Amino acid sequence: MPLYPEIEPYDQGRLDVGDGHRVHWETCGNPDGKPAVALHGGPGSGASPFMRRLFDPERYRIVLLDQRGAGRSTPSAAAYTTDMSTNTLPHLVADLERLRAHLGIDRWLVWGVSFGSVLGLRYAQTHRDRVTELVLTGLATGSRAEVDLMTRGLGKIFPEAFAAFLDALPPGERDGDLAAAYHRLLESPDPAVRDSAALAWTDWETAIASQPPRSVPRYQDPAFRYGFARTVTHYWSQDHFLGGPDTVLRDLHLLDGVPAALVQGSLDFGNLLGIPWRLAGAWPQAGLVLVDDAGHNAGAPGVVDRMVAALDRFSAPGDAGRARPAPR
Repeated sequence: MPLYPEIEPYDQGRLDVGDGHRVHWETCGNPDGKPAVALHGGPGSGASPFMRRLFDPERYRIVLLDQRGAGRSTPSAAAYTTDMSTNTLPHLVADLERLRAHLGIDRWLVWGVSFGSVLGLRYAQTHRDRVTELVLTGLATGSRAEVDLMTRGLGKIFPEAFAAFLDALPPGERDGDLAAAYHRLLESPDPAVRDSAALAWTDWETAIASQPPRSVPRYQDPAFRYGFARTVTHYWSQDHFLGGPDTVLRDLHLLDGVPAALVQGSLDFGNLLGIPWRLAGAWPQAGLVLVDDAGHNAGAPGVVDRMVAALDRFSAPGDAGRARPAPR
């Protein structure tokens, strides 16, 4: 199924969520439709117009937001002076609740990609009564094993790119936690050190994301590149601030009863740890669909088709998740 036509927001703003942060949000589609919130990846990528097009604009009230430090939210993680200590997963979960209440929404469907699936899963585990369904792709749970795979384990598959990734670190930093080592460089007072580390980090992400590697235009922007790399390493070096190395997987039982569609590229390297099957196996209401020849890419044709189909299915008239009308 193709994407829906391009649309523009009918309302938007910045919500004060505390700690000096103002989270940018937008709503589009049908103001009286079924509420749905779209969670971007990264962490730190920011929302994109592509996300609006996954939802039927006649049936959905579509909410997008830029998570703390990302996109149009302030202060930006791309500013070296921004305090990152108040940018954690519990903060992001609380921000979703503030935004939901601000928009007058009772319950909403949660869509998430990559880190957005980590955030969506944890939000649903801690606020189950506010979630009608989940649609997730680029599946991740924020476990330490996933971070180890993405920072070191894939070095055996991409040895040339991994050698460059290691060479950008001081010799004494190459044997330990690579996300933490990069994060230290990205917090250096020397702008040249920060810029070099951000470039090396995004070069590695480009190498492992798809085959053959696809150029990522936004990585050419030094400000985006720095804010993105800084946010990712901030989360990855701290077990995503989940309080343990496998928290989301441990708490999958809390999702029992919540319908979900899990759409995953068969060539996504996260599959090497069995994450899609572990989620589906412990979550009776989660249907898993693997898309041949697709990797970690929400925009891949087969992935898009199946996500749109799932969202259409969950938008049936009279759905229990429909909320009161949007405030005028």
